[in-house]
Amino acid sequence: MTCRMYDAFLTYIRCELALSARTVSTYTSALRQWREFVADHYGPAHDPAATTVGDIRLWVAAMAARGVQARTIAKLLSALRSFFRFMCERHGMVANPAADIHAARVRRTLPAVIRPEDTARVLDAPLDTGDFGEVHRRLVMLMLYSTGMRASELLGLRDDAVDLGRRELKVLGKRNKERIIPFGDELSRMITLYRSLRPASTAPTLFVDTRGRPLRYRALLDTVHGSLVGRVRAARTTPHVMRHSFATDMLNSGASLTAVQQLLGHASLATTQIYTHLSYREIQHNYQLAHPRAQKKG
Repeated sequence: MTCRMYDAFLTYIRCELALSARTVSTYTSALRQWREFVADHYGPAHDPAATTVGDIRLWVAAMAARGVQARTIAKLLSALRSFFRFMCERHGMVANPAADIHAARVRRTLPAVIRPEDTARVLDAPLDTGDFGEVHRRLVMLMLYSTGMRASELLGLRDDAVDLGRRELKVLGKRNKERIIPFGDELSRMITLYRSLRPASTAPTLFVDTRGRPLRYRALLDTVHGSLVGRVRAARTTPHVMRHSFATDMLNSGASLTAVQQLLGHASLATTQIYTHLSYREIQHNYQLAHPRAQKKG
C-alpha cells in the first residue's frame, strides 16, 4: 500500500497534471528522500496517512542540520505538500500535515543576464554557412534569444510547428500549454539555412544532432556554454540565461509587461515582474554613467 500511494501520485502528476519531465524528476527525488527518512525512523512499512506535522518538522530540522540549503528544502517541502494534498483529495486523508510548514525565507535573487552588446558579439560573429555544426550552434543561440523559450521547449519544438511564411512558431510549454511566438527575418533565414544542411532524419523535432537524432539536454547545455564562455560577462552560461536576457532586453526596449508574460508563457504576471527590477537596474547603471552630476561627491 505504501509504495502504491507514492507511485499513484507520480502517475497523477505525470499523466493528469501533465507536469514537465524535470518537475516529475524533482518530485520523485523529493519523495525518495522523504521515504528514506521515515523508513529510518519508523520502518519501511510506514503508512503516509499516519504522517504528522511533527514528522515533517523533524525532517526539515534534519536537513537543516546537514547543511541543506533553504532553497532546496523549500523545493522538497513543496513536493511533499503536493503529495499530501493528493492524499487528501484522492485517498481520504483528513488533513495535509505539510500545509503550514515552510522553510526559512529564501532570499530572492535577480536572475543572471547577458548585456546586449555581449549577446550581439556572440550572434554577429563570423559564420561558416556551409558547416552544419556552426550553423546549428548559431541557430540554437538565436532561437533562445529571439523567442525566450525554455530549454525543454526548444528541445521539444517540432519541425512542423515552425511556420516560416507566417513568421511564427508553436511552443508546447509547461502543463502542455501551447503558445505562439512570432519571430523575425533573421531567425527565418537561419532556420532555412539550417534545414538545408540538416542530416536526414525521421525525428519530428526541429533540432537534431549530427546523426539525425533529437537533440538531448546535455548537448544543448554544451552548445550554449561553449558559445558564451570567454565571450560574455555573465555569472552563468546556461540556456535559461538567454531566456532571462530576452525578457530583460524586451522590457528595456519598451515591450509591455503583459506582452513579455505571454511570450514567456508565465501563468502569473508576478513571475514576469522580476524582470522589471532588472530593467530598473539598467536604468540606474546608465544614469550613473551618463548624468554629469551623478557621481558628484559631497
